[in-house]
Amino acid sequence: MRPLDGITVVTLEHAIAAPFCTRQLADLGARVIKVERPVTGDFARAYDERVRGLASHFVWTNRSKESLTLDVKHAEAAGILARLLEQADVLVQNLAPGAAARLGLSYEVLREQHPRLIVCDISGYGASGPYRDKKAYDLLIQSESGFLSITGSPDAPAKAGCSIADIAAGMYAYSNILAALLQRGRSGRGCHIEVSMLESMVEWMSYPLYYAFDGATPPPRAGAAHATITPYGPFTAGDGKTVMLGLQNEREWEVFCRAVLERPELAADPRFSSSSRRTANRQELEALIVASFASLSSEQLIGRLDAAQIANARMNDMHDVWEHPQLRARGRWAEVATPAGPIPALLPPGAVDAFTPRMDAVPALGQHTDAILGELGWDAAAIERLRQAGAI
Repeated sequence: MRPLDGITVVTLEHAIAAPFCTRQLADLGARVIKVERPVTGDFARAYDERVRGLASHFVWTNRSKESLTLDVKHAEAAGILARLLEQADVLVQNLAPGAAARLGLSYEVLREQHPRLIVCDISGYGASGPYRDKKAYDLLIQSESGFLSITGSPDAPAKAGCSIADIAAGMYAYSNILAALLQRGRSGRGCHIEVSMLESMVEWMSYPLYYAFDGATPPPRAGAAHATITPYGPFTAGDGKTVMLGLQNEREWEVFCRAVLERPELAADPRFSSSSRRTANRQELEALIVASFASLSSEQLIGRLDAAQIANARMNDMHDVWEHPQLRARGRWAEVATPAGPIPALLPPGAVDAFTPRMDAVPALGQHTDAILGELGWDAAAIERLRQAGAI
């Protein structure tokens, strides 16, 4: 038995934040019914064609779901949605600002008819405040939250290479829904959850916020290096490959000087004898480190760092990660079906011995429409009439 077996989630979702939330609910056993536009579906289906003709974002965030096509603005849609919600435990939506309320799907409307229903609204900025009606995409929230101001090189900001604002909002929606299900188990009542992408990202920005507390200077943009700890970041070995390393305290600094650089006298050098001094003299120190590493291959350098128990990592690209020996040794890859054939998929992080996570197929657009409507009481003739009318 999985933790969410028997829980039904209805979701009006697109892009990443809500789909990532609901996919994780499906991982735990929830039945997730994804309502999509007829013909086009979730617009993330068309982001690219990198996975045998399917979109990389879509296959990542939509496995184990059922796809129901429905034009939510059609006159017949309200009756279908009402019937769906009669059996639902959770409603998730990340439609445009105000769209759910216009469809009669606000918590204020639903709570009287469905007192056990948990309603989770995901938006860019929240349902109140001066930014309430602004459109919000991942990059824009990275900018508004201050993330871009501390990420990149000194000369130019850089966005994160994956959709971290969407992921942050999806994770907080997921964890809040789990908490709400626990609370409902005690109280018997549902609740309203509101998740803002901006607030999710600002929570993740708390370290640089506090570093800049009370008007202090914010962390500088430092590329792949740590902005306030040195040495901590990428260094080039003698074979031209990049090795990441990180030191956290003075004990590690002394060991690094003695066992890795083989220059023990640097540990007490007044330029480098504390974390703040090393950061203030970053360029001098990094030049010394690169000169020392020039005689070592990346494998020799990693061997020396490992022997000294200094944290380090290879700078892998995506092809390296597909073949990562640690993931393979731990059996972290599974296989899921898609409309284009089976593909590998990472098992959900967190290896739990009490159940096996659900790893079902990525649905084709509208794949489950007839079956779901049949469950709800529509017969074949009525379903065909809805199809001809463009409702599904």
